Amino acid sequence: MPGSIEPLDLVGVQVPYHFRCPISLELMRDPVTVSTGQTYDRTSIEAWVATGNTTCPVTRAPLSDFTLIPNHTLRRLIQDWCVANQAFGIQRIPTPKQPAEPTVVRSLLNQASSVSTPFQSRLSALRRLKGLARDSDKNRSLISSLNAREILINVVFSDTGSGSSELNHEALAVLVMFQLTESECALIASDSIKVVYLSQLLFHSSIEVRVNSASLIEIVLAGTRSSDLRTEISNVDGIFEGVTDILKNLNSYPRALKISIRALFALCLVKQTRHKAVQAGAAETLIDRLADLDKCDAERALATIELLCRIPSGCSAFAAHALTVPLLVKTILKISDRATEYAAGALMALCAESEQSQRDAVSAGVMTQLLLLVQSDCTDRAKRKAQMLLKLLRDSWPQDSIGNSDDFACSEVVPF
Repeated sequence: MPGSIEPLDLVGVQVPYHFRCPISLELMRDPVTVSTGQTYDRTSIEAWVATGNTTCPVTRAPLSDFTLIPNHTLRRLIQDWCVANQAFGIQRIPTPKQPAEPTVVRSLLNQASSVSTPFQSRLSALRRLKGLARDSDKNRSLISSLNAREILINVVFSDTGSGSSELNHEALAVLVMFQLTESECALIASDSIKVVYLSQLLFHSSIEVRVNSASLIEIVLAGTRSSDLRTEISNVDGIFEGVTDILKNLNSYPRALKISIRALFALCLVKQTRHKAVQAGAAETLIDRLADLDKCDAERALATIELLCRIPSGCSAFAAHALTVPLLVKTILKISDRATEYAAGALMALCAESEQSQRDAVSAGVMTQLLLLVQSDCTDRAKRKAQMLLKLLRDSWPQDSIGNSDDFACSEVVPF
């Protein structure tokens, strides 16, 4: 190592220079050695090679091959050093999981797909594949490149006529870790037997199986261009009920909430079947669950609410829930610009259909929220919706609130 590299000062402790990656100059977490004998942190050298470099960063000698050999001895020394300096707030680096080997992945895929392999061996192979896929994006990329998606699709839908088995469920759990191609989505979407099977899994006793089924349904809907196929999927009996029930289930964990919201939104993009979402209780469930969602999921939930508010039955269902209007008013300018736009659109639809919703919105303080929105840096579409809603609500505003509002006098709202 060049002598010019000074020891890294980490929270008052000097890190030995041979523990530092020559590329990033940071403490190495997964040291690997290249063909020239130099050692680097795995992420740094992989990024170096990925940008087209074919030489060793330190020696500038050509790399005879790009095999990265884990330097276990150096990694243990670094871990021991971290432990010895824990008093200074330095945490021990975890032992990194090694990337999957192509030969191992091929063997596991062959075992999983072979009908002559014993059931337990196939099941074990799928579980090992699931573990590898969970470990890293690189592993998932490798697994996907070895024709895994086609193999997994075949296993998921094999022998389903006599009921699903643990093998089908494990294959499904692995499959949903990958994005499917358009042709793979069409293969599933165009087969009514496959779609019905997935809808049946939405009512399985295992919440994990139900969530994975909803995930594959969402992946297929998002990856299918044909509007006719998307309509056929959303028309399958019980599909809205199954997805809504996952969202409604109080035992649902964060991934379950995220996937059920994504699946419900994808289903509601089909105009012809939105009434089925309302019949399945999606309106009430969305309002009840809105406060439990993170930013991205809340945005998608609000987008779904706006979609359902575009049909009369959806408006009626949301208007009947006492918390709908107050929650939508509260959401404006609170979560994100996109969430504000969806909330304003939903309020516009509700207030256009119901005078009671107008009164509820005014009581919840919508006037102040809309005036702030119009003068904010929010999207132009959100501002237009706010202006339209202000016009719609003008007859519902208390006269003294208008006359005494300095904000109203200086707002950019088009005069009535």
